[in-house]
Amino acid sequence: MLIAGLNKTTLLDYPGCVAATIFVGGCNFRCPFCHNGGLVLEPLSQQLYSEEEILSFLQKRKNVLKGVCITGGEPTLQADLPEFLLKVKEMGYRVKLDTNGFKPDVLEELLGKKLLDYVAMDIKNCPEKYAVTAGLSTGEGWKQIHNSIKILKAASIPYEFRTTVVKELHTKEDLIKIGEWIKGCSLYYLQQYQDNENILCRIEQRDEEAQVLEETELKTDFEFFHGYAKEEMEQMAEAVRKVPGMTGEVILRGI
Repeated sequence: MLIAGLNKTTLLDYPGCVAATIFVGGCNFRCPFCHNGGLVLEPLSQQLYSEEEILSFLQKRKNVLKGVCITGGEPTLQADLPEFLLKVKEMGYRVKLDTNGFKPDVLEELLGKKLLDYVAMDIKNCPEKYAVTAGLSTGEGWKQIHNSIKILKAASIPYEFRTTVVKELHTKEDLIKIGEWIKGCSLYYLQQYQDNENILCRIEQRDEEAQVLEETELKTDFEFFHGYAKEEMEQMAEAVRKVPGMTGEVILRGI
């Protein structure tokens, strides 16, 4: 496991559960609006933890923590993820997985081995815009996502789908198409895009300019993406709720 970050206590990452969040490095997507750009582009430059350090920490915190959230990066790229999660489960922890859904075979394996108690899966965009939104070179990515959607909808554990809504990448029509795609799900979050200094495209732009201006102090005000206003987000959420067959809750997050 390439563990590149640890949040020792969180009340936000795992619904209804006091948890620790473990960040793994590396991802097969290059979503330009990713808020964990450092973990994706420069995982070895982050604070790294050994598996032994993490397991020792979790052992000591068993009386305080009830859950562990595995996020990234993309956790399903880690070959030893099942073995690691088994050790966490054996301590009595509930496990939540955050995933981009590109590895349905891994998701199915983890569910089959009962190593997961909750899954949060990103839906980057509607199928025809999936590749460009996820920074992929082909238009094939949505097929793996489709398989993961089917797996989760048939799963016996709680799960959520979620889309970070970016004004430059998503329209109301796109979100309606997503609603048609995932209809029948139990829970769908629309997350308002929030800018920060660790956005993936911002890091890439800084690196490019730094190569040209090695001796110059960079003061450029990077401004790439924007979130919708609250009223616009509410209108889009209501449009998704009206999709035929969309029986689950559609909730705004980050407003």
